[in-house]
Amino acid sequence: MKNRNILISGAGVAGLALAYWLRRHHFHPVVVESAPALRDAGYKVDIRGAAVQVIERMGLLPDISKSTVNMREASFVNRSGRRLATMDADLFGGRARGDIEILRGDLVRVLYQAIHQDVEVRFYDSIASISQHEEGVDVEFLHGQKQTFDLVIGADGLHSNVRALTFGNESRFIRKLGHYIAIFSAPNHLGLDRCEVLYATPGKTVNVYSRGKDSDAQVYLMFAAHSLEYDHRDVDQQKKIVIESFRGTEWDVPLLLEQLGRAPDFYFDAISQVYMDRWASERVALLGDAGYCASPASGQGTSLALVGAYILAGELLAAAGDHQTAFINYERAMWDFAAQNQGLAESNLQGMVLKSNAQIWFQMQMIRLLPYLPGKDRIIGRVADAIHSAATAIQVRDYSLCHES
Repeated sequence: MKNRNILISGAGVAGLALAYWLRRHHFHPVVVESAPALRDAGYKVDIRGAAVQVIERMGLLPDISKSTVNMREASFVNRSGRRLATMDADLFGGRARGDIEILRGDLVRVLYQAIHQDVEVRFYDSIASISQHEEGVDVEFLHGQKQTFDLVIGADGLHSNVRALTFGNESRFIRKLGHYIAIFSAPNHLGLDRCEVLYATPGKTVNVYSRGKDSDAQVYLMFAAHSLEYDHRDVDQQKKIVIESFRGTEWDVPLLLEQLGRAPDFYFDAISQVYMDRWASERVALLGDAGYCASPASGQGTSLALVGAYILAGELLAAAGDHQTAFINYERAMWDFAAQNQGLAESNLQGMVLKSNAQIWFQMQMIRLLPYLPGKDRIIGRVADAIHSAATAIQVRDYSLCHES
């Protein structure tokens, strides 16, 4: 087996899942993460279709099932908090039978627990430079250490450092979808118990949910905007952008904006996708959002990360460590799957952030009338069909039939 020593940049879902499979296939992964600890923000993510198969093959389905959020319903309210319409949580999320909804932080913790005894994870460091040659990749870390690896995998998200060092400036690859999202935790002042509440105004949507009365709430703020200029590392600047964008918005938004100012786990970014003509260059490859971000609007980023990690590690095993063959086969296996899941984002956004009061009114009426409409099962089926089709648009090869050599 060639190329056993592999550096993974990023200890998120993609990086930890890849480390799991590489170690299982008798490679020697090392994970480097710029954060001082696991990034365990609590927003909800979905594991669907082929990704559920991957979790089952990891043997982690029982642990993950214990942490599912089990949301019951989603309700839409007006400016005074009066409930306008309510729908089943699985229907609202477009989930099919067998799909899993879990807090991202819980998923990351399960993956980390599965590898931490066998895989070195270096927190609070990152890659400063990459130099490739015939024998490997020379890496200099931000804190000064130098080391040579056989391969380097960038699993470091939308603003991938590995992608920038290897392929060039992110402006060449990132496509913004004209919307922004802020996520943070706040006190559960609404007493939500496995419920989410949404408030919509033209160009803005507020979503507050909690997995239980005794848990904090999670707040999503989404809004439409032309390209905004800001520093990705300046959290205070980002908070000001969100506060100004939602200033004057009614319902409980003023209180939420106060809580945003104190939130320690604030996240903000453009809703964006990554498009590239290849995900590998010599001994460096990209995984998950770094190479094919589908955006939060697709709901498929976590599933793409899990399936991509499984296939990348599996193709390295199948090729006995021959990275050139493995990277080609990884791209071939994942390309159409990634594209189909990216294709969900724009149509989903049209229903997530509505442009006018008329559209909001019409959506509320449809939700209220849905249980009474003829052919309601057919209508409900169409809600989830596109997502399910994308989530299952790949045959997950059984790499256990491959043997180390």
